[in-house]
Amino acid sequence: MGLFDKLLGKKQQKETLDEGLQKTKSGFFDKITKAIAGKSTVDEEVLDNLEDALVSADVGVDTTVKIIDKIEARVARDKYINTTELNSILKEEVQSLLVDSPGDTSYENYELPSGHKPHIILVVGVNGVGKTTTIGKLAHNFSQAGKSVLLGAADTFRAAAVDQLTIWSERANVPIVKHSMGADPSAVAFDAVQSGIAKNVDVILIDTAGRLHNKAHLMDELGKIKRSINKVQPDAPHEVLLVLDGSTGQNALEQAKHFTATTEVTAIAITKLDGTAKGGVVLAIADQFKIPVKFIGVGEKATDLLVFDKKEFVDTLFEAHPNNSV
Repeated sequence: MGLFDKLLGKKQQKETLDEGLQKTKSGFFDKITKAIAGKSTVDEEVLDNLEDALVSADVGVDTTVKIIDKIEARVARDKYINTTELNSILKEEVQSLLVDSPGDTSYENYELPSGHKPHIILVVGVNGVGKTTTIGKLAHNFSQAGKSVLLGAADTFRAAAVDQLTIWSERANVPIVKHSMGADPSAVAFDAVQSGIAKNVDVILIDTAGRLHNKAHLMDELGKIKRSINKVQPDAPHEVLLVLDGSTGQNALEQAKHFTATTEVTAIAITKLDGTAKGGVVLAIADQFKIPVKFIGVGEKATDLLVFDKKEFVDTLFEAHPNNSV
């Protein structure tokens, strides 16, 4: 059983995922169904229609081509594949795109890494993606799972960010380190880590400014924050979590390109999947960047931030209709 599993039972987690992905899975599966309607074999027309369906589901051109190429190879090898078999083949290929953590098969049994304490997570992303809310939800879930948590409000460029994080710290009943508006973000990060070590906390979550990916000086500031943290904890941050808004589709992909090019992102959280049919972008991001998707947001409640399980995610995409088959 994973760290957060005690908060929601497996059945409730599945129900939360099903409900949160309703728009994505309905659109995704409906497009695939229409692409191969009336066909009994997987021929060139089926593959062309399937390609169009995947692209329109925000899976992205590069990732779609990769999926189609793999299916074409299987059709050529096995000679005869009908459209019913295509369902399971497509599920396999989609699932193979989702990246796992090294040495692990899934985040299903997510735990904090052993060997260091505190575990320091630097959270990055542009304004409006749900970054601060994600930090608050993580704080709540870690705390409810029995872990001690400290927040660092290093987004000092936007007063609302500090206020919002303060509210989450009160909800989760966890301490927060913050300075005045306009203070040096690296100084806040330094103090947060120093305080977390002194308090012997398990997890430190550090918010950063909603950096626009085309603002070089803001990216430089992120490097300064990391160097400041290193002065207190030489091996930190242990994780750089990039938060992306799933409802923006291919724009989230562009943000991921800029952030991964300028900083060492180790994991991704994709938010707002409950309000969009563009959840197919999860596949494109995982495929193109080979960075694990670790958390997904599928609702407003703190427990609607789920540890990402690729098998459950893919199974849910193909469950838009009871007893479906393509």
